Amino acid sequence: MGHTESRCQLMVVVETAAAARERLAAALAAGVVASVVVKVPEGANVPAAEIQALLKQAQSAGAAALVQDDARLARTLKADGVHLATTLGVKGYGEAREIVGSGSIVGVDAGRSRHDAMLAGEAGADYVAFGIPDHVGDREKAHVRRCELVAWWAEVFEVPVVAFDITNAEEAAALAAAGADFVALKLPKWTWSMPDLTARLARERDILASLEHANIARLYDAGVDEAGRPYLAMEFVEGQPIDV
Repeated sequence: MGHTESRCQLMVVVETAAAARERLAAALAAGVVASVVVKVPEGANVPAAEIQALLKQAQSAGAAALVQDDARLARTLKADGVHLATTLGVKGYGEAREIVGSGSIVGVDAGRSRHDAMLAGEAGADYVAFGIPDHVGDREKAHVRRCELVAWWAEVFEVPVVAFDITNAEEAAALAAAGADFVALKLPKWTWSMPDLTARLARERDILASLEHANIARLYDAGVDEAGRPYLAMEFVEGQPIDV
């Protein structure tokens, strides 16, 4: 059966990086967000408390909070469910469902595969998603294909369909008109341009490291960590805190 009316809702994807909570807060304040997917960048060592803070932030705003790909972490941190990206997709559905249980959300990104989407729907996925991974070269062709997949699914199946990898309002409107139940917007990172940031910190490091005075704490190093956060390594100085 087709979807007879537009009832599209907003989903946001937030990466655990610099100012993640501030970015999420801005999105939650801007409008009604139905669901939040928390994504940990591949290879990043992010404390569980940092991930849980984002999940609680989403839940406090009335949004369903999902962890991307890690069902065990989702269960441990009391998330509302797990989103399986294309790297796992329908292949990871059975294990994820067993881990989080029938009362939690398990959504599956089928990429561009109609076959995988149908398998996920038949297996019991709470939603099926179609997106455009970063490695896709012909973005224009991919946009058309994603819209066609969303329209096909919305016309034939009852399981909700999510359009992932939205980059602007025009895309979101087109996909909502095609029948998407949700459009998923990836929140941009609030960081300085990395080349500018690295160069600026290098200049500051060189200038400050050359200063030697009893009333100036020495600067030993400055840089940018793997999450894009600037840092300073300075001399520890015994004394009274300035905020006392």
